[in-house]
Amino acid sequence: MQQTMGGGRALRIAVVGIQGAWSSEALADAVASATGERILVGLDKARLDLAAGSLVCPDQEGRPVDLCRLDALCIKKVAASYAPQMIDRLELLRVAAARGVRVFSDPERILRLVDRLACTVTLANAGMPLPPTTITEDPDQALDALRAYGRAVLKPLFTSKARGMALVDAEALDASELARVLAGFRAQNPVLYIQKALDLRGQDLGVCFLGGQYLGTYARCKQAGPVALAGAEPGADAAWSTSTATGGRYAAFDPPQEIIDLAQRAQAPFGLDFTCVDIALTADGPFIFEVSAFGGFRGLMAARGIDVAQAFTSHVLAELAR
Repeated sequence: MQQTMGGGRALRIAVVGIQGAWSSEALADAVASATGERILVGLDKARLDLAAGSLVCPDQEGRPVDLCRLDALCIKKVAASYAPQMIDRLELLRVAAARGVRVFSDPERILRLVDRLACTVTLANAGMPLPPTTITEDPDQALDALRAYGRAVLKPLFTSKARGMALVDAEALDASELARVLAGFRAQNPVLYIQKALDLRGQDLGVCFLGGQYLGTYARCKQAGPVALAGAEPGADAAWSTSTATGGRYAAFDPPQEIIDLAQRAQAPFGLDFTCVDIALTADGPFIFEVSAFGGFRGLMAARGIDVAQAFTSHVLAELAR
């Protein structure tokens, strides 16, 4: 049934996403089914006119849509890949939010997540269990951390699905080889984020929440085959990763209540409408990698048959009805 505002006017809700991307299209379909209007916009063609108070984007048909005149926005993706311009695009959406448009999730809150360092600091300040982690711009400090960890993962601050990460086995490299690997990564990543490599036992978990309430969990399982180690450089084989971008697969997983409770505490400081907490279960206990504002749709559908697009739409409509 078509949802309306008071007075019988149909709700106008746009999905901010990537045209052609599965999760963006699925959410746009779900919203269209509820409102009778399909509006999918990408921020790469947005124009913010502060004097006019407008933020105009073309929809999937190329028709201009002023996001500041809608009832709500559902943020699925703000860019095709993680990059610093994501922050700028979220700032554009803050203008629509300041003009009374309800935005799910609040772009000001998502800003705490898109930069890996901001997410890590928020989790650390909340007392969450994190893998041993070093952040520095100094290559000598970075080399010390790599030697101390033995096996470590170099992570870009803006990335998803393990893209651009490099697993380094410092014990297998001499000093010059280790310095060369670090210099290659540092050429693209001046802020060095170094995390001790954990034994993931072939999988890690995505624990998902909608409106702060537990929705479901899936596992990302490593592809079959040998683990690539010994001085892996950026762009090298990432068979060590559980990411589906490197051949991993989704599987159902039923975590114990203590893991759900831990993930719930991890997502709480961010206050997002939908989020996914990445957790590793190790012999030394659970560790949290990150909290994501964008992942989880496909994982829950593939592993659990949960239609997050429909659930998210229902959540948005319930919040607007308040």
